Amino acid sequence: MPTRRQILVTGTTLAAAAILPARAQPRPATPILFVHGNGDHAALWMTTLWRFEANGWPSDRLHALNFTDPLSRNDDAVAQAGRSGTADQLRELTAAVDALLARTGATRLALVASSRGGNAVRNFVVEAGGAPKVSHAVLCGTPNRGVFAWDANPGSEFNGRGPFLTMLNRRDSDVVEGTAFLTLRSDGNDKFAQADGRFVGRPGVATGIDAEGPTLRGATNIALGQLDHREVAFHPRAFREIHRFIAGTEPQTLAVPAEAEVRLSGLVTGNPGGVPTNRGVEGAKLTVFRVDSATGERRGEAILDVTTAADGRWGPAIVRPTDALEFVLAAPGAPVTHIYRSPFPRSSAVVHLRPARPLTDADRAAGAVVQMTRPRGYFGIPRDVVLLDGREPGDVTKGVATDAATTLRLPASEIGRPVAGLFNEERVVARAWSTAENRIAIAELTW
Repeated sequence: MPTRRQILVTGTTLAAAAILPARAQPRPATPILFVHGNGDHAALWMTTLWRFEANGWPSDRLHALNFTDPLSRNDDAVAQAGRSGTADQLRELTAAVDALLARTGATRLALVASSRGGNAVRNFVVEAGGAPKVSHAVLCGTPNRGVFAWDANPGSEFNGRGPFLTMLNRRDSDVVEGTAFLTLRSDGNDKFAQADGRFVGRPGVATGIDAEGPTLRGATNIALGQLDHREVAFHPRAFREIHRFIAGTEPQTLAVPAEAEVRLSGLVTGNPGGVPTNRGVEGAKLTVFRVDSATGERRGEAILDVTTAADGRWGPAIVRPTDALEFVLAAPGAPVTHIYRSPFPRSSAVVHLRPARPLTDADRAAGAVVQMTRPRGYFGIPRDVVLLDGREPGDVTKGVATDAATTLRLPASEIGRPVAGLFNEERVVARAWSTAENRIAIAELTW
């Protein structure tokens, strides 16, 4: 791993570096492969990728994996349409490791995983013999002892008594020699590491799991206070520990410096049959507008207007780092989804977009529906300031941070007006669109 001196040397000119003794030549930054969690996609790592870039990591040595079918099966051993088993995830992770090593010419890389992604990492490193290819493994909020350990759901990947986790946890040590392991967890605010089963549909039933469920025997285990299940992967506090573990030094910055020109691209996916997928959607029409950050009103003509091909890829949209944006996504079988975003300070190739699921009867009975979503964390009340249209939402559970979305339904008389979503210091303004036209608005938080 690079030392502080070696990191600083990389900023010198090539001519200056060439005259250094061989032992002082800087080593390239460790390639890092980021692995998302259950039902998620690579875009959740966007802010982490930015922070590594801000600390000197070349973007071509950073890669975030998309599992094809990211949602787990009800029974890991039984095929289920649109869902993946642990063997599927192991196969795709192995291919991604080999591809990143081949691309960079490195012999080893670091794996950083959120939640379910850590199951695939443990399976690869410990069970499938991947340790020689992995220098560091960081597991963030991974339910290593299970989300529950009971007789119900015996085939679930998340059952601590089930076949998969029984296999992973059968040894005296959970790690293997030669790969350094770090776990990051919440100190009581992770909804998937709770003693009571209310967050997994069985209130009053003991799960057999507690806040230390994500720890590993033989690893470095760090509790990050009241961060929630997702924040232990994507929060700047988590980034600090990930960087220290892989680089061996404190990060020079937690801030994300802006680029003069920002290039955005990504993938359009969907929710066929109500199941999230990372398969590209063909024939989705995407239009991108600059908007007024205070009102959500469009500023000028569209800056991108494309229809996706079979791979579902879109972009690039070239914007300024101060531009608030509206992404209008019209995909087959889904409502027209107006996604409002605060400015992107840096370029990203993982601005992945999924349209909203079909409108419910309650949605259609309203004139307009506006949601506020937080992909990289949950809403914690009273921990956080959470306001939608100036009011604390009534559909966000208080106490343990559980909900990543809140919904506001408005009468038809309020179609077209701005609706502000506020989460602590981030504010995103959407505009209300008519449900009669099969439209929905989402204020999507970045931080």
